[in-house]
Amino acid sequence: MLFEPISLSYQDAYIRHFSAVRFAASDYSFINLWGWAEEYGLSWAWDNGLVWIRQEIPMPCLWAPVGDWEGVAWAAVFDNPQIQELPFNRVPEELLFQWVANLPGRVKVEEAREHWDYLYSVPELVDLAGNKFHNKKNLLTQFKKKYRFGYQEVTPSLVPRVLAMQEVWCTWRDCESVETLASENRVIKRVLQAWEDLTGIMGAVINVEDEPKAFTVAEALREDMLLVHFEKGLPEFAGIYQAINQMFLEHSNGFSLVNREQDLGDEGLRKSKLSYNPSSYVRKYRVRIT
Repeated sequence: MLFEPISLSYQDAYIRHFSAVRFAASDYSFINLWGWAEEYGLSWAWDNGLVWIRQEIPMPCLWAPVGDWEGVAWAAVFDNPQIQELPFNRVPEELLFQWVANLPGRVKVEEAREHWDYLYSVPELVDLAGNKFHNKKNLLTQFKKKYRFGYQEVTPSLVPRVLAMQEVWCTWRDCESVETLASENRVIKRVLQAWEDLTGIMGAVINVEDEPKAFTVAEALREDMLLVHFEKGLPEFAGIYQAINQMFLEHSNGFSLVNREQDLGDEGLRKSKLSYNPSSYVRKYRVRIT
């Protein structure tokens, strides 16, 4: 297989392959692949109706192949030494089950908890009802009472102002001294600057005194599920994260679930994601085929 850089020119073809799979893992959306390609050293190869994804940074591995898994002769596929030589990461549970069934005794599995996606009920995060959302609801109420704010969808003309807000946020967090934040900042810029070229991208900002103070970037992962890629708010506005989360979902009609991606093993991020009471997870694993 010939691995090549992930390209915008094959975006539509990839989305067709992605629509054939039976999982909802955030890693595999085109926006995510293309946005993070340089940070993870991602490339892809198109072979036998599947898109194979290779990662080079921080170490070489493969991700799950994307496409119609039904009818694939997995035993024959894994006779390819080019595939056997590398471990797999971020393999969704649905594909793992197929591999275990079709490759008896050859599948070695390790849980990758840091890559599990967090799924939430959209109605719950809009209503914030009950004791389990009491703190979130209070912060949202305080924000609405304290600030004169406005909500608007992100359009191409608004992108420069969102980029400017991201710069302010990064100055506050000192992104350049923390590689994970510096990397995310590069990806956010890459995605925002390509806004008009990315299929299905959507987002919103909250303005306070006519200036963006929070933004979110998302897409429809499937008909019933939103995927939130980025969510940022300036810290001097108490409750602004609760506000951008709740208002964006309230304005996004037709979705019952929202995928808020993984925690990457960061304890602070895990605590934050758990505080929103996930309804379920997209489980993923590290796999080696022997």
